[in-house]
Amino acid sequence: MSDLLHDIPNQLVLDPESKQASWTAREWVWALPQPVLVLGTTILVAAMVASDWANRELFAAIMMVLPIPLMIVAERIWTKRTDWLLEPKEMIEDVGWIAAGYFIWVPLYSDYYQTPISEGFKTVRDMSPLSVALEPASVIGLLSSAMMIMLISTFIYYWLHRIQHESLFWWRIHATHHHITKMGCMRGDRTHPLEWATLLLATPVALALLGASDGVMAVVGSFSIWTGTLNHANLPLKSLPVYDWVFATAQQHHVHHAYERRQADSNYGCMLILWDRVFGTYCADESEGQTGAGKCVPLSIKDQLALAFYSDDRLKSL
Repeated sequence: MSDLLHDIPNQLVLDPESKQASWTAREWVWALPQPVLVLGTTILVAAMVASDWANRELFAAIMMVLPIPLMIVAERIWTKRTDWLLEPKEMIEDVGWIAAGYFIWVPLYSDYYQTPISEGFKTVRDMSPLSVALEPASVIGLLSSAMMIMLISTFIYYWLHRIQHESLFWWRIHATHHHITKMGCMRGDRTHPLEWATLLLATPVALALLGASDGVMAVVGSFSIWTGTLNHANLPLKSLPVYDWVFATAQQHHVHHAYERRQADSNYGCMLILWDRVFGTYCADESEGQTGAGKCVPLSIKDQLALAFYSDDRLKSL
C-alpha cells in the first residue's frame, strides 16, 4: 500500500520529458494571456448581447477592432523575435490587406450591405433543410450556439485548408498567406482575394445553414478575430495545457507557418486545433527556424496577387 501511495504523485505530475515540465514561471505566465483574452472577450460579448445593451453593435465592433492596435503595441514591448519586427513599408502593406478584408470583402458577406453574395447567404439560410434557427437569448445559449457553429465551420475549414496544402492547384490561392517571412498581428489578413471565395466560406455557410442570429454572429466573430490576431502575433505566447487540446494557439500556428514542410503541413486549424488531433495532422514540434514558403523571400504585391495564375513551374520557383 505504501508503494502504491508513493507511485500516485508520480503518475499525476507531468512527464519529466514533456515540454511543460521544464517551463519557467515566466513561460507559465505567457500561457495565460491568450485563453484569458479569447475566452474573456467572447463571454463578454455574449453577456452584452444577452443583456440587450443599447449600444451592443458599437461594443461588438470595438471588441473586434481592438485586438490589432493592442497587439501592435504589445509586440514592441514583449517581442518574441526581433527579426520578425515589421518595417514601416511592411506595416503599410499589411494595413492595405486588412482594409481590403474589412472594407471590401467582409461587407460582401454581411446582410447589412445587401450585396448579391449576402443575399445569397440569406437565401441559403431561409431555405436550409435543417429547419434550425439559432437565436438564443441567454449567455450559455449564445456560447453553446457559437461553439456549435465553430465545430461545423472549422471542420469544413480544416479539410479545405488541408487540400490547399496537399494540392498544387489549390495551393496557388493559399500561397500568398504562406509567403510571409515574418509573423505579426496584422499578417493574418494577408489573404488572396480568391481565398475569400473558398477557404473562408466555411463560417458564413455554417452561420447561414444554422440560421444564426446577429448575436451568435457577434460572439463567433469576436472569438475568431481575437484568436486569429493572437495566433499570428509576434509575442512569446505559450500553449496552455488542456486549452490547447481544443483551441488553436499562437505557438501551434507559428509551427504551421514554418519553412519545414513537416511543420507547415500540419496544425491546419486556426480557430480550433481539435480536428488536427482527430485526423492526425497535429505537430507538437515547436522548434522555430525560418518562416515562409519556397525561397523564403518576401514577394512583391504584384507577385502576391498574380501567383494564383502562375504556371506550376513558376509557382515552385518562388
